Amino acid sequence: MIRRQFLSLAAAASHASARTAARLPLRKGVLFGMLPRSLSVKQRFELARECGFESMECGTADDPAEMEAIARASQETRLPVHSVMNRDHWQFPLSSANPEIVERSRKGMLTSLDNAKAWGAETVLLVPAVVNPETGYRQAWERSTAQIRQLIPEAEKRKVIIAVENVWNKFLTSPIEFASYVDQFKSPWVRAYFDVGNVALFGFSQDWIRTLGSRIVKIHLKDFSFRRDPQWKKNVADWPNLLDGDLNWREIHAALSEIGYRGDATVELSGGDAEYLKDVSRRVDRILDGGTVAGG
Repeated sequence: MIRRQFLSLAAAASHASARTAARLPLRKGVLFGMLPRSLSVKQRFELARECGFESMECGTADDPAEMEAIARASQETRLPVHSVMNRDHWQFPLSSANPEIVERSRKGMLTSLDNAKAWGAETVLLVPAVVNPETGYRQAWERSTAQIRQLIPEAEKRKVIIAVENVWNKFLTSPIEFASYVDQFKSPWVRAYFDVGNVALFGFSQDWIRTLGSRIVKIHLKDFSFRRDPQWKKNVADWPNLLDGDLNWREIHAALSEIGYRGDATVELSGGDAEYLKDVSRRVDRILDGGTVAGG
């Protein structure tokens, strides 16, 4: 009886260890803006591949020549553009009471959707609303909801998903609200773009992942710390390199595995040279492998 119990416990421990160690089947993505600006568009794509990245996220491109250059570089380097980071949603939020600002935001989203179609990207990242002294929470919810409903047919026409992201905009500050916001559209063309670092001040990334579940279509990777600064003698928010902050990457790995996420995981950090980018890529590998120590 004791031997059977021991073998059972050993098997369970082995299974748990294997589950923890299993590499997440995600593509390693990088932001186009993290690559050196001194390089040509194609050279930036080539460097991303050289550093071990498997996909790219690009910003909105108004210039047809720039749009074509990105499309050509992606094709020639065989590095897919998986998402477009919409540009105008901060300066011109969909939640504004000013019709001219909202129209500017809508036009920016249409350009981003066109970019995504041209590049073969699956999603356009959208910050849906901004809560500020002029726009209350309920207003932000109702106004942005109305505008996104009008954008859904445009997204469907282009076969591109509107991926709503959680950011520091004083909006969608809990995973339950985020889930409810996405669910209200009842559309496969509106899903969640989850940033693991943006929730660290008021929640736990693994909890958000498990709550949002299959709503998540894309992931941003960044770390976060809120530690005491000896110079300022108070806690200071910081965005350190991956694995150097306070996030529990082992739990994030487990949560992503539990929900069966299979998409892109894109690093959103400051830019740098080839050596820096290769180090970032190795850190992503450790996260996907279930590691928690930067040097390990």
